[in-house]
Amino acid sequence: MSYRDHTKKIRIGDRVIGGGSPVLIQSMTNTPTEDVEATVAQILRLEEAGCEIIRCTCPSAEAAAAIGEIKKQIHIPLVADIHFDYKMAILAMENGADKIRINPGNIGGPEKIAAVVRCAKERGIPIRVGVNSGSLEKEILQKYGGVTAEGLVESALDKVRMIEDCDYDNMVISIKSSDVLICARAHTLLAEKSSYPLHVGITEAGTLYSGNIKSAVGLGIILYQGIGDTIRVSLTGDPVEEIKSAKMILRSLGLRKGGIDVVSCPTCGRTKIDLVGLANRVETLVQNYDLNIRVAVMGCAVNGPGEAKEADLGIAGGDGEGLLIRRGEIIRKMPEENLLEALKDELDHWK
Repeated sequence: MSYRDHTKKIRIGDRVIGGGSPVLIQSMTNTPTEDVEATVAQILRLEEAGCEIIRCTCPSAEAAAAIGEIKKQIHIPLVADIHFDYKMAILAMENGADKIRINPGNIGGPEKIAAVVRCAKERGIPIRVGVNSGSLEKEILQKYGGVTAEGLVESALDKVRMIEDCDYDNMVISIKSSDVLICARAHTLLAEKSSYPLHVGITEAGTLYSGNIKSAVGLGIILYQGIGDTIRVSLTGDPVEEIKSAKMILRSLGLRKGGIDVVSCPTCGRTKIDLVGLANRVETLVQNYDLNIRVAVMGCAVNGPGEAKEADLGIAGGDGEGLLIRRGEIIRKMPEENLLEALKDELDHWK
C-alpha cells in the first residue's frame, strides 16, 4: 500500500504535496533571516540545486518582517519556522509566508494557538505541526520510559487535535528523531493513524558523512513503505548538499526521474588511471545537464567495458588511457587526460 496516494492534498504557495503528488524536496536556510541579501543568495543557490520548498527561521520581528522582501526575490514557496512566540507566526503570515511550522506545545497556550490558526485560516496558509524527539513532553517521556516511536506519534496527534479543535485541517505533520529506527517506526505508526501529508526527515542527522548515511537509511525505509510527501535531509554544513542527497535518495527509490545517474567502480589493484579523481570530476560535471541518462566511470579491462556498455555513456579505463563508450558501442580510445573533455563533448551533443 502506498500511503502517500491517500494523504490529504495541501497547497504550499504554487506547489502541492499529498494525494499522490510527487515527493518534494525541502531545505532550510542557515543565514540570519533578517539579512535579506544573504538569505536570498542562499535560497537562489538552493533553487539552482533543485530545492522546491525553503524554510527560514523567524525568531524575531525583524526576521518575520523580512519574509516579505525575501519572497519578492525567490521562486519557491517559503515556510516560516516559529518557536515560542505566536506573534512571530502571525507576523510571518502577514508578510507572505506560504506555510508556517510550529509546535503547538510551545507556542503559548490555547488562546495563542487559536490566534495563529485564525490568521492561517483567513489566508489559507497551511500549518506544519512539528514534533521532535527533543521536544517531547515530560508526561510522554514518563509514560513510555523515554523517547519512543509510540510517544512521538501520541505527541504529534495531540498537537494535531489542538489545531483541529480550532476548526482547521490544512495541516502537514512532521515527527523527527535522530534515532533512525525510532523515526522509521514512528512514521509507520503515524501513517496508519492519520491522512495528513507527512514531512519526513532524520533530525540532527550529522555531518556530510554520517548524516548522509543515516538519512539514506532512514528515509529509504520510510519512503519505500509508501510513506512521506515531502522530505528534508538534515546535514551540518552547506544546505546545498542536502538537496543533492535528497535527489539521489528519491532517484534511487524510483520516486524521482531526471538528472544523470553516475555509477563508478570502487577501484582495485588493476586500476591504472586516476579513477577516483575522474569519477569526482564527472559527478561535478553532470550536475549542469538536464538529461535522464546513466554515465559509468569504470577503472579496468576486467569489468569496465561490460559495465560501461550497460550505461548510456561510459568510460572504461586502461593503462593510462581509456575507452569512450556510447550506447554500448566503443567510440574511440584516448589518453587518460582527454577522457573528461571527450565525455563533456558527448553530453553537450546528446540526443
